[in-house]
Amino acid sequence: MGKNNFRFWILVSIVSISGFSQGMLLPLISVIFENSGLPSSLNGINATALYIGTLVASPFMEQPLRRFGYKPIIIFGGLAVVVSLISFPLWKTFWFWFFLRLLIGIGDHALHFATQTWITSFSSPKKLGRNISLYGLFFGIGFAVGPLMTPLVKVNQALPFIISSLLCLIGWLFVFTLKNEFPDQDIEVNSFLKTIKRFSSALKYGWVAFLPPLGYGFLESSLNGSFPVYALRNSIDVKNVSILLAAFAIGSIVFQLPLGMMSDKYGRRNILIFILLFGSICFTTASFVEGSITALFLCLFIAGMLVGSTFSLGISYMADLMPKNLLPTGNLMCGIFYSLGSLGGPFIGGLFIQFFRNISYFHIISTILFVVFLTILTFGHKSLVTVKQK
Repeated sequence: MGKNNFRFWILVSIVSISGFSQGMLLPLISVIFENSGLPSSLNGINATALYIGTLVASPFMEQPLRRFGYKPIIIFGGLAVVVSLISFPLWKTFWFWFFLRLLIGIGDHALHFATQTWITSFSSPKKLGRNISLYGLFFGIGFAVGPLMTPLVKVNQALPFIISSLLCLIGWLFVFTLKNEFPDQDIEVNSFLKTIKRFSSALKYGWVAFLPPLGYGFLESSLNGSFPVYALRNSIDVKNVSILLAAFAIGSIVFQLPLGMMSDKYGRRNILIFILLFGSICFTTASFVEGSITALFLCLFIAGMLVGSTFSLGISYMADLMPKNLLPTGNLMCGIFYSLGSLGGPFIGGLFIQFFRNISYFHIISTILFVVFLTILTFGHKSLVTVKQK
């Protein structure tokens, strides 16, 4: 038990530092490019590099994990992030920074994929929700603290990158203290074709569990990327926009662990149904109280408490539905669906704001959450895996 705890806390600490670097890069590079006079459209395109890196790398992640084990994949991912972060100050051009963010997307995905799969493999069913919620909590805290590095750009443009790379390096060194392990497998994965077949099997068992990460990716990226535009066009000033986004982030952090523990007790599907329904209601309510910053703050804070755990609960739910030998594939699919949602969020949100000017932006988020709620309510039964195990 002591070994499991030591390993667990090292893994979640690494994830928190990864969250810190991701949270820092989004606003930091946007501010640097904005101050350099880069058009906002190109600024947004540069930000998608991280998610493109995740998607490009996804089909090629499982094979090395099964062959080399968890530890080498985490070491590779951490090294890619550290080297990329320290390289940003070397040459400030659009395409060089795009390439570095692409590498960070690949490195972060390798790191998260290996840590998620490792945690889901050694966690007992009674503590799975708690452990994955702590994983999400530590990432969320790191992601929330990251933007605080942005003002350091006024001191020295390279300083935030240096601090972030040093923190990642410290976390990366701790990985070497862990003993390598391998995922459960009854079939040798030795070809790209077999990996694609396992993707198909994972979809058959757990497709419904991939929808919460998809929805959360859309929600998070759209809220951070599209809501500020909508708010400014509706006479909400920049200061209040940051306060409202912080309300959602704080709500997400506060309730990660309680919801994870509740999912262990009452079932992942039941908790997901509850939070998605009432999260949808919260965003619908927000659409009617846009004139009051206080009311909006409360709506977004409560929405954060509810749906801020959607991604971590989706991973736990996937682990419930998936045969253990398919856990690596299931974790990969969670990452892929999250990235797809993250890529689509700002684009779809931007189109909605542009063409539906008389309809509240919050309606698109409430609709997405409600559709995921209905799908899990209708199809989210633990049937296929139960038959398999019997």
